[in-house]
Amino acid sequence: MDNAYKTRIREALDTENIAHEISCTQAFMLSEKYDIPLPDLGHFCNSNQIKIRGCQMGCFR
Repeated sequence: MDNAYKTRIREALDTENIAHEISCTQAFMLSEKYDIPLPDLGHFCNSNQIKIRGCQMGCFR
């Protein structure tokens, strides 16, 4: 993932006021709204200590 792409994801999170945690529902919405693939968003969140909460598949708690 290049820096421009990371910046794009960061800007999307900042626009939605997401800094420390995101719900699974929000992640799906963000993915669709900003055309960011879910795996990329998940990787970015994991790499930047943004917790994913309320996973619809029960993967995150």
